[in-house]
Amino acid sequence: MNPKVAPLIITAYKKTVLSQPKLIGMMYRHQYHKSLNRFTTLALHRIFYTHTKNVVNQLDPDIVVCTHPIPSAVISRLKRLGEDILLCTVITDYDAHGTWISPEVDRYLVSTQEVRNKMIQQGVPPSRIKVTGIPVHPNFWEHPVKDEIRAKFNLKDMPTVMVMGGGWGIMNDEVINDFLIRWKDDVQILFCLGNNEKELKKLQQDPRYNHANIRLIGFTLEVDKLMEVSDLLVTKPGGMTCTEGLAKGIPMLFHHPLPGQEEENCQYFTVQGLGEPIISLEVIVKWMNKLISDLDGIRRRREEQLPCIDRYRPLESAQSIIDMLESKKVPSS
Repeated sequence: MNPKVAPLIITAYKKTVLSQPKLIGMMYRHQYHKSLNRFTTLALHRIFYTHTKNVVNQLDPDIVVCTHPIPSAVISRLKRLGEDILLCTVITDYDAHGTWISPEVDRYLVSTQEVRNKMIQQGVPPSRIKVTGIPVHPNFWEHPVKDEIRAKFNLKDMPTVMVMGGGWGIMNDEVINDFLIRWKDDVQILFCLGNNEKELKKLQQDPRYNHANIRLIGFTLEVDKLMEVSDLLVTKPGGMTCTEGLAKGIPMLFHHPLPGQEEENCQYFTVQGLGEPIISLEVIVKWMNKLISDLDGIRRRREEQLPCIDRYRPLESAQSIIDMLESKKVPSS
């Protein structure tokens, strides 16, 4: 919506996250029960309002779906200033921070009943909140034949760990990565580095990572298939990645959650028994030993729990949006 200013905002946020994560956490907790204040709303208005209004007027949408609190706040302000738009906001974490909340939102789609309860406590009418789970690509809910995937990617049928690096390089912790590859003779390790080409080239030039059981993978649209044939996922606990792992039923280890929503995501999945934070390298030792000594048990338990986590499907969110459109009153001619 603002190609000149937006990159500056993103860069500033990224630098703050990497250099001052405690500051991010403090701000998150301080604003937890508060919507965006008037000054912030005004700033967003000045930066995005004209562009957004032009796009809305051009497209004339029946409904706007927002998956981030900033566009939700901008569309909410448009509604306050007279635009007649249905607004659906999808909360993409396992927590309900106050910045998501605005009286102009017609419906919230949330991950869990716990998030719904938190929003009700913050004054959101229950009728506006629907528990649908976080929508991820339908491919993550499919479970194709693993042998065909292994053949396609030239992978072995052996204990396999998938490490999600992310485009920002936050996961690229040399201590964790170098510790993991100690098991490269017994465990297959897939390092998925996304758009972080700098880190990809760095690892490609490191002779320790030149091993038959180590795969260095850049940007790919087939993360779902790689998760399907992996037995353990090491990742930061972002809402979308956690939900993709949830859909695949893969056990997860969470690395360096950012203060705020990632901490909440980490706590939720840990309590549910679907993941574990890496509080020390001993956690990695424990899981590597489990993969080597009890691979059949890990895979069997994964298959057994899939029906339990299958209750949230991507269709739930889509159907809720269709229901909103169908219930919208047609103006009389």
